[in-house]
Amino acid sequence: MARQSPQRPDADEPQLDDTDAAAAADEVEEDHPPADRALWDEVRIDPVEIALPSGTGFTLRAYRPARELTPTDVAERDQDDPFLARRQVVETEEDEEVVILDEEFAALSAEEDDEDEEKDAKARRKDKADASDDDKADEDDEDEDDAGDEEVPVFLTHKGRLLLFKTPESLVTFIRSGAPNDLSQLDSWNELSERLEPADIAPLDEDTYELDLVVENLRGGHDAWDHELLIEAGEIARDLAYALRLPAVLDMLSAGSSLDDLDEALRASVNGGVGGFLGRRRLKKIGAQTASLGWRTIVGKISAVVDWRD
Repeated sequence: MARQSPQRPDADEPQLDDTDAAAAADEVEEDHPPADRALWDEVRIDPVEIALPSGTGFTLRAYRPARELTPTDVAERDQDDPFLARRQVVETEEDEEVVILDEEFAALSAEEDDEDEEKDAKARRKDKADASDDDKADEDDEDEDDAGDEEVPVFLTHKGRLLLFKTPESLVTFIRSGAPNDLSQLDSWNELSERLEPADIAPLDEDTYELDLVVENLRGGHDAWDHELLIEAGEIARDLAYALRLPAVLDMLSAGSSLDDLDEALRASVNGGVGGFLGRRRLKKIGAQTASLGWRTIVGKISAVVDWRD
């Protein structure tokens, strides 16, 4: 019996070298171009991806003048607050104002901030002065109009809860369903619900946030801190705290707070020159444990008001 020769590729089938393979890969990428941003630009709403310790999900965010928005209704949410058991109520002697603090974070912050007492006192006086100015503004129609023109964040929320979807398909299905949500008050909502497809849910890099990594990164110490990660976390946390009406989170990130000092130092450190040098020096003075505890509280409070949707 004659020995069979080894099988050879069909002469009619072209063989690809490394260069041809790379070209073929480029063609495949061209078959799947980046999502078209035209729809999002027209409706002035953006898809957002947020990673939390419990998972990663998609939602929507927009910015509109405050006067055009009705804040989310938190009445039902506040009836079942999972943090009440871990809070203490501190009643100040001056004006009997009730302030709610996270016990562990507040205790550690007090220890590390003793040397900055004068600075904190100035910040509190400034806050009170700002609050007084706001009260006067409420009585002045012209000032009210100016405040109403300020653009504020609004998310895909309902009754004080952030709606997060694990897949683009589930997000689109919800939007098309006509289910109640706080974004439906926008004049462009109907157009979005009619035109949106799952392929459109492709958040930009600047609209992707990794809150699940913040605490561990801070625990790693100053040399391990990811400046971009932490700065972006501060941006989304402020937006969510405003839109979801989380005053405790807003207070923890307010001007003069230890976490706001961290944010300012991070932003300064990424710049070159003297400003960057001074920012890095300021970072060395910020307690890693205090920062990680504070952010653990913030991430926990945000996670507690998320409504996960499959």
